[in-house]
Amino acid sequence: MIRKLDKTKMKKFGIDLIFILIGCSLGAFSTIGILIPNGLTGGGITGMIRIVQNFVSVDFSILYYAASLAILIFCAVMLGLKEARKILLLTITFPAFLFLFEQLNFTLLEEKDIILAAIYCGVFSGICCGFIFTRGYSFGGTDTIAKIIQKKLMPHVGLSKILLVIDATVIIGSGFLFGRNIALYALVTQIIFSKTVDFVMYGFDTKAVQLEIITTKHDAVADFIINDISRGVTNVRVTGEYTKISREKIVTICSPRESMLIKQFVAKTDKDAFVTVIHVDMVWGKGEGFGDILKE
Repeated sequence: MIRKLDKTKMKKFGIDLIFILIGCSLGAFSTIGILIPNGLTGGGITGMIRIVQNFVSVDFSILYYAASLAILIFCAVMLGLKEARKILLLTITFPAFLFLFEQLNFTLLEEKDIILAAIYCGVFSGICCGFIFTRGYSFGGTDTIAKIIQKKLMPHVGLSKILLVIDATVIIGSGFLFGRNIALYALVTQIIFSKTVDFVMYGFDTKAVQLEIITTKHDAVADFIINDISRGVTNVRVTGEYTKISREKIVTICSPRESMLIKQFVAKTDKDAFVTVIHVDMVWGKGEGFGDILKE
């Protein structure tokens, strides 16, 4: 039985590793082969390092390694080793691919074209993150910084809002250094990136998903969805036919990206939880990103 479980875990990790390697190669290429040669920048850690590069002449991959290791150590101190282990693999792997593509010195475009670069950078980096998020892994970038800020300074502010402020601050700062046009192109890249991630994980037409969660950690999961994700929660009483045990099922509607954050939280809170993800074509009613029932 133990050997069978070990084989199952190894098989899963092998599949995870394939997705991670493909994702890291695409993400590194989008940064080294598209973004940097065309003088562009972005949000998150990438944008921060682009700002730092404006003052020091150090390779992007080296600065990224330093930033990733600093975040990993800070995460371990502030959030604990369990949280740090979730970003350890990407902390090592992704900067290695950045270094590799720097040595290859290969660019996608034959000549400098900021518009094409902004589009394709968003597409390639979106596919990268879509592959990695699908397997439940995290880069340990600004999302980890946002978690630390939330836990230590702003426990009542949603994680997505803190993350939005961080990325917006980076892009605005880039505008002062590189010019407003570059900052606007960075915004275009971020939008394409977000849409591509959603497409990779859920398909092109998915605007929202419904999560149904049965867990023994009901209060913790509901509190995370309400306070961190800023989404509503409905409780439904369900009874297992075989066990005849009644439990409260959590039902919530959110964006595809938010569903992955919820999934990651549930996975680390209750590994035996039962989660159903349902594609939603349209949502009418009060809530961020939902259609107005009076207008549609």
